Amino acid sequence: MNNDILTGNWKQFKGNMLEQWGKLTDDDLDVAAGRRDQIVGKLQERYGLAKDEAERQIKEFEDRYKEATR
Repeated sequence: MNNDILTGNWKQFKGNMLEQWGKLTDDDLDVAAGRRDQIVGKLQERYGLAKDEAERQIKEFEDRYKEATR
């Protein structure tokens, strides 16, 4: 999923992300505002993940969302 889609569906994603990653806060996601690189950074910060792992988790999240909207 490209960053434009993530940004365009931000309000829907935000709630789902808070469910998926409970250590993220509303403020974290407000600062990220749909920017993938910012979300990856917040996952790294809150969960102590390597960048590759944070990106993998975001990709899995995006893929699940894409499947659910088909």
